[in-house]
Amino acid sequence: MRNLSLKQLQAVAAVARLGTMTRAAQELNVTSAALYARIRQLEEEAGLLLFDRTPTGLKPTDAGREMLWAINSINTVLETCTDRLRTLKGGGGGRVGLGVVSTAKYFAPQVIAGFMESHPKVEISLTVGNRQDTIEALRNYDIDFAIMGRPPRDFAIEAETFGPHPLVLIAAPDHPMAGRRGLTRADLAEESFLVREEGSGTRSVFEEFMSGVMIRRAKLGIDSGSNETLKQAVMAGLGIALLSGHSVAAEVASGRLVLLDVEGLPIRRDWYVVRRADKVLGPASDAFWDYLAQEGRRFLPSIPGGFFADEPAAGRSLKAIRSPAEAGE
Repeated sequence: MRNLSLKQLQAVAAVARLGTMTRAAQELNVTSAALYARIRQLEEEAGLLLFDRTPTGLKPTDAGREMLWAINSINTVLETCTDRLRTLKGGGGGRVGLGVVSTAKYFAPQVIAGFMESHPKVEISLTVGNRQDTIEALRNYDIDFAIMGRPPRDFAIEAETFGPHPLVLIAAPDHPMAGRRGLTRADLAEESFLVREEGSGTRSVFEEFMSGVMIRRAKLGIDSGSNETLKQAVMAGLGIALLSGHSVAAEVASGRLVLLDVEGLPIRRDWYVVRRADKVLGPASDAFWDYLAQEGRRFLPSIPGGFFADEPAAGRSLKAIRSPAEAGE
């Protein structure tokens, strides 16, 4: 494809992001016909369709994703060049696109502040979402890397652990089970549970933990995408919930919530910093990645009871995991 141009790649990126030719043409300030011609010329040269028509709009095919990889790589090279020129001039700046799952918002700002003490001119764009939203942002090159509890397994990634991520069962201080020792999962069968929304990492862990045990859902008509809503509902006595220990550390320390002592809890998971395996990081992003991997653990909230306090940093890496089969799952 010797005649491939940057304008054609930008056209593919705009259509992939916006989902329609019309909206992409408006953003690029060209006619829909001209944009269609660019895409069609690319498809004819490649001999492959770049987009599938779906009920929710145009979605990139495998060939389209290869084009997106190309435009991402070109943009990264240009940004890296800009960053290095700025560094040569003594600016020491750059940009970082960071995505975090909602549970990580309780410590991500502290990590950013720690990094910016030594990199004050770096610009950081922070995006918070649930696990599925964050994975899609990684998949579509919308962010440089992400903080999450379970890396995706359906496309190639690189990831490093930087600290423990315990999940705990919380209740109101006056709950009948508060203070009891050695509870079992069977003891919880008659309790009312408040749960995170479908697609969240915490919801998946909850379903795994309570597998085989019939449970009752709280009489509250929500599937909450917010840890804050669930915590307030638990404090109000509407039920109990399995949440990240880092999301409830402040409330447990102040006595507004208690941790239930249940066999098998807390559930040990790890925090990961994750990027696409084909994502080329600029100097600023590369420096922040290293900082997270090496220093991220010390920003994790302390959980009353000292869960995992004495364990060494994990520091494990995942390289280019491509699919559940290839990952040995």
